[in-house]
Amino acid sequence: MRVIADTGSCVGAGQCVLTEPAVFDQSEEDGTVVVLVDEVEGVQLDHAREAVHICPGKALSLAE
Repeated sequence: MRVIADTGSCVGAGQCVLTEPAVFDQSEEDGTVVVLVDEVEGVQLDHAREAVHICPGKALSLAE
């Protein structure tokens, strides 16, 4: 699965980074989400799904 981030909707809360720091980071400029990997699978996919679910700005989604 591929993680899609809408930086325009991101509020910079950092919940994604706390959920899976190997997949997500935050921009030093404005704190918005940065996706670190092209594809997620296994445990990272489970954590990415959780990050999508808890994102307060609804800035994250998953696609095949």
